[in-house]
Amino acid sequence: MLFDFILKKSKPDLDENFLLVHGRRVPLAVTRHHRARRYLLRLRPDGSVRLTIPRLGSAAEARRFAERNTEWIARQLEQLPAHPAQPRQWPAGTEIFFRGARVKLEAGTNGDAGTIWCGGESISVPDANGDLRPWIVRHLWKLAAAEFPTAVLEFAAAHQLTVRRVSVRNQRSRWGSCSRRGTISLNWRLIQTPPFVRDYIILHELMHLRQMNHSARFWQEVSRACPDHEAAERWLKQNASLLK
Repeated sequence: MLFDFILKKSKPDLDENFLLVHGRRVPLAVTRHHRARRYLLRLRPDGSVRLTIPRLGSAAEARRFAERNTEWIARQLEQLPAHPAQPRQWPAGTEIFFRGARVKLEAGTNGDAGTIWCGGESISVPDANGDLRPWIVRHLWKLAAAEFPTAVLEFAAAHQLTVRRVSVRNQRSRWGSCSRRGTISLNWRLIQTPPFVRDYIILHELMHLRQMNHSARFWQEVSRACPDHEAAERWLKQNASLLK
């Protein structure tokens, strides 16, 4: 939900931690990024707004920028998924996504008391009655780190592209990225998505090796490489809040 706007001046709101949107006080988080080239707004899954200030920008101008675009924020708020956010703690019985399916974290019994089952995966935990999230995340991350590089290199070979390195990271606001040096970075949470969504993100990043931008030519490359990319985008939009 990232959108760029042309900055115009308007009367600032007095509360720096919130933005008034159609009478609703929306939490506002302001951050400065030295690589940003312009002011950016992003609506987070929890309904708060992240406002990014470029290296040479000012907080006052950023504030006016956000206030000028409250209509866009209001539209994005209306499109937030109806699903509640995933709880921070994952006790036994919690449902999470794994390879696109909702699976329940089930504790073993008797001799398997220190085991949690997650979509057919057996995971050893020190306490099956506590918060399982750290152990589940570690296991899913390891699966992603084992599987994703092979998938990237296979797609790269099929499209005659050269990838120098593949990394699997804990990216908070991106599904993937591509550097000019040929490094593809992927979010470990893609192991939670359906295979066609994971493949789309990989192909999306690979196409940046041909077009290092999001121009019309880039999207033409994506469409040729992944004809169902719009379906993948819809799945992510509908379920992103459950992959946190």
